[in-house]
Amino acid sequence: MKPVDFKKIGSKRVLLRVDINSDVQNGKVIDSPRIRQAAETIKLFKKAKAKVTVIAHQGNPGKRDFVSLKKHAELISKITKIEFVRDITGSRAEVKIKNLKPGRALLLENLRFNEDEIKNPSRKNSLAKLAEFFDIYVNDAFSVCHRPHASMTLLPKILPSFAGPNLEKEVASIKKIRLKNSLYILGGGKPESNVKLLSKKKIIAAGFFGQMILIARGFKLGYQEKFLRKNALISKSWNSFMRFLRKNAKHVMVPVDFAINVSGRRHEVLLNDFPQKFRIDDIGTRSIELFKKEISRAPSIYMKGPVGYASNRTFAKGTIEILKAVSNSRAFSVVGGGQLSEAIRKYRISKDGFGHISLSGGALLNFVAGEKLPGLEALG
Repeated sequence: MKPVDFKKIGSKRVLLRVDINSDVQNGKVIDSPRIRQAAETIKLFKKAKAKVTVIAHQGNPGKRDFVSLKKHAELISKITKIEFVRDITGSRAEVKIKNLKPGRALLLENLRFNEDEIKNPSRKNSLAKLAEFFDIYVNDAFSVCHRPHASMTLLPKILPSFAGPNLEKEVASIKKIRLKNSLYILGGGKPESNVKLLSKKKIIAAGFFGQMILIARGFKLGYQEKFLRKNALISKSWNSFMRFLRKNAKHVMVPVDFAINVSGRRHEVLLNDFPQKFRIDDIGTRSIELFKKEISRAPSIYMKGPVGYASNRTFAKGTIEILKAVSNSRAFSVVGGGQLSEAIRKYRISKDGFGHISLSGGALLNFVAGEKLPGLEALG
């Protein structure tokens, strides 16, 4: 994997793959750290006088977030000017790409509007035509590297390919986490993805994951169990997932108290005082202090996902305190996922103490777990 050298870019025609996939609310694309990060990368290529054409995706076919990248271009342009082209491989895109001046940038339409992006990562793919118009391909979308899609695996095989600055930094940082004594703090709302790391020695489980481990161990949480059965994202049946956790998560540290939501008010309850008829929205004070002790002893830390509903200030206490503890520790740390990145920004937690703040989700988790990522493999 070769890093891109901005000193040698000159007026090269650059095909830049980024990740600007963002939340869409009521049809409106919400500005996100990913968009801002991509804009800074685009600015670097423009400064180097490259002719840069940016490709990216948004959402999944059939979903409400499956929209055009036109609004993304407008948000990027608040940081660095970019022209949107409502085309990918057609004549309109071809003309714009051929006429692009050094130091200028284009953003093509949502890659997933072309079915070949997902369905046909072979040289017969219609997206392969893009390679005709460029000198080099640059992948700066680490968060999509776990997807074997055409823009991630086919194009870098056709063109001379390089790693973008953010991708290079992600890989270097994550390699430091793959140590025997690292502490893994696993939260968020996708418990099944966390099982890939159960082979690790030191794990703290919070969020839905921690709650489900407690249920697997025989604790009765009351209303929260009904809530998890309905809302937890697991592909297995509930009973089979419980059996799996009972067998494989014996060594995992879990919360000893929780904050329940009583008509919007925070009320902390010890684990032994469950079941409760209210939803769990955060870990409690005793759990926070218990986890902070483990954090203070760790040589390196990987944190994935908030430990509670971090978007709500009343129930963000656990996430804020754990993030501050990680930031203030001597450990090299990688904090992963958009929710944690947003919590750091929203609650003004100092970024200086973190080794790396990643916007990646699935790709980061897979790489930390030791799996090969198709997007990285394609870069060589």
